[in-house]
Amino acid sequence: MDGVALNGFAPYREFMAVAVDGQEAKRQLSVVATNVESHASEVTCDVWQYLLAEIPSLGGDEVVVDILRASISENVMTLLHLFEHDFPLTGINAPVAAGEEARVLAQRDVPENVLIRAYRIGHWCILQWCLDELHRQGVDEELSAETTRRMLTASFGYIDRIAESVSEVHRLERERWLLNQTAVRYARVQEILGGEQVDVDWVESVLGYRIRQHHVGLVLWFPILKWGGDGLAVSHRITAKIAKELGCNARPLFVPRDEVSSWAWLPLGSRRDVSWERVSNVIESGDPSLRACAGGVESGIDGFRCTHQQALRTQEFATVASSGGRFTAFCDVAPIALMSSNIADTRAWVLRVLGSLAVDDENSARLRQTLRVFLTTGSYTATANIEGLHKNTVQYRIRKAEETMGLTVQERHSDLEVALLAAQYLGSSVLLPPP
Repeated sequence: MDGVALNGFAPYREFMAVAVDGQEAKRQLSVVATNVESHASEVTCDVWQYLLAEIPSLGGDEVVVDILRASISENVMTLLHLFEHDFPLTGINAPVAAGEEARVLAQRDVPENVLIRAYRIGHWCILQWCLDELHRQGVDEELSAETTRRMLTASFGYIDRIAESVSEVHRLERERWLLNQTAVRYARVQEILGGEQVDVDWVESVLGYRIRQHHVGLVLWFPILKWGGDGLAVSHRITAKIAKELGCNARPLFVPRDEVSSWAWLPLGSRRDVSWERVSNVIESGDPSLRACAGGVESGIDGFRCTHQQALRTQEFATVASSGGRFTAFCDVAPIALMSSNIADTRAWVLRVLGSLAVDDENSARLRQTLRVFLTTGSYTATANIEGLHKNTVQYRIRKAEETMGLTVQERHSDLEVALLAAQYLGSSVLLPPP
């Protein structure tokens, strides 16, 4: 009878053996944690030094280094207490220093993935100490394996829970910090643009941007609201990419205005040259709905204002221009950009200069194009080569244009050049509708 009972309850006997092993592993893990805890300061120092070696970006800032060490110390002690007393994970929150570390890193523009990597590296270091201590205990293989399983289960659960908590702290602090920084930068930039007397040294420290150098002002915008506000992130990335393409000596100053538009300044140091083709290539290779305009290269605090105003004038021009380009540089359209701020007066002037040649139809457009090239070259032959026409055709078109306007090309040469440029870029906004 006893034999039958024992045989019948053999699985139960095996379960009891496992349960006993589990309790023994729990006690063994507690011993390991207690022994490692006696070396807590050494563990903290070990983890701290290894982190600084593996992630150099965490070093160099005394505040970051101090809060990092405090966070490591608190995490080490909390995890060892978890091993020692078998606390439920649901009752464990991130240590205070860990939350402060996440906030400080967010304020220092350290990415969230660096924070999470630090936890993975720290986790590995602490496990090395605990596994080495378990090995020193000289327990049998089965108990060692079960103790290790408990250690890994508890530690990975802890790291997962804490990492999720500090990630959320980092994200919220980053959003708050950026909003505050954006508001401060925008206020300081408005003071400069408004012509107020400012302490340049103080403003440079607030903006994180050097005013006493050459700049190029940018205006970036989306004609329509994009992705619920994510357009600003696109504009920020494009600005950084342009700065890198131009070999800027520092980070550009980027100031959001609203959900679809932003201002930026590219730092050129002592340089006065810019490859507008490179800037255009970056814009053209990016988001197809983004538009950008650039002012000229200007210097100092007055140049900071001037290049920005030029970019704004160019934006006014680009919004009414018929060219459809995604990027426009002030230097390419300066006369027309300045005129485009008052389309009504510009249109009246263009009509006075061009007369009946200012009709928005194909025939007038051909005559205007040939006349514009001829005014630039001053030669029928050169114009014919550029336009791919016969010389006689060029002569006919110039004569026909003069008849249509009621004046010769020599009479108002400069006015004709500007009026033809306005017609080319501003199109129907300054032309007469076809009859």
